[in-house]
Amino acid sequence: MNHDAPLSPLPLHHLADGHRPVLTTHQLRAHGVPPAEIAERCRPGGPWQQLLPGVHLLHQGPPTSEERLHAALLYARHRGPSVPSQPRSAEAARDPMITGLAALALHGFAAAPPLLSLDRIEVLVARTRRLRSAGFADILRGADLPDPQDVTGVPTAPVPRALADAVAGLTDGTLVRRLLTEAVRGGHCEAASVVRELSRARLLTRPHVVDAVDALMAEGRALAEQRLYDLVHAYGLPDPLWNVDLRLPGGPFLGGVDAYWSEYGVAVEIDARTPRPSDHGPAGAEGDEHREHLERLGITLVRCRPRTLREAPEQLATVVRTALMAAADREPTRYVVVLPR
Repeated sequence: MNHDAPLSPLPLHHLADGHRPVLTTHQLRAHGVPPAEIAERCRPGGPWQQLLPGVHLLHQGPPTSEERLHAALLYARHRGPSVPSQPRSAEAARDPMITGLAALALHGFAAAPPLLSLDRIEVLVARTRRLRSAGFADILRGADLPDPQDVTGVPTAPVPRALADAVAGLTDGTLVRRLLTEAVRGGHCEAASVVRELSRARLLTRPHVVDAVDALMAEGRALAEQRLYDLVHAYGLPDPLWNVDLRLPGGPFLGGVDAYWSEYGVAVEIDARTPRPSDHGPAGAEGDEHREHLERLGITLVRCRPRTLREAPEQLATVVRTALMAAADREPTRYVVVLPR
């Protein structure tokens, strides 16, 4: 009898021909293969190979990108216990996920290197895991793990977290800028969510990251303004004055708005600001003061996030339309000077 015989519910030749012929030592032993046999089969010239400690590929030749991803996840899932002194929280029990450049490649980023060209595949695990990087599996321990997304059957970090983990290991400012810009231009996420993750990872002190973030915020604002323009026309709203500053005649500057219906006294402002570590005070205090000042003049200010423009344009159009219709029941607005921004 040899070890290709059905010593378990799945014979070895079936495993080797499977969709993912990557198994751990524990899984192989569960199929009736003793450690000595595993070592023999993984010797040079043997039918198998060891990809990572305790993780084996049941054929010779270079592994595919899918096999490398699966091997890295198996290694992170089955190697290294949690810190004994720490209670096993829901985060510690969460399965590992692919992050960094490999995750961005899975998400379809054109600026990310192809999976097969990556020397390292970053895997995000709970910070309580006692696990070291090995081979091409680069282990990142972190707190507040995000909920993974299923991308082609692979648990993958969401784009903002994957970007932050990728940027942490990059010194090429051009590549950082391309990745951040693609995240917003490609509709993967909003600029504010990326900056929040970069801030959490304490990356906003690096000059090449700061430069890329400035370009990212400009890209995000331009895209949000285009979506607002498309919303007005798609939902049949009256044409407003675009990108204007408001001030009292001979008086103080009241602030800028992205769209203003002067005959209705209704304005829309895109709130694309993201708090930076150097910011002081409540993040929304300045915006609330702006709204109150305009409302004292009889101007209704509708503030919206770029995410609302992307995900709920119909809802925002309804809010704006309601404000326009309610203008007839309000006191006339005070006269303000409207200037191009």
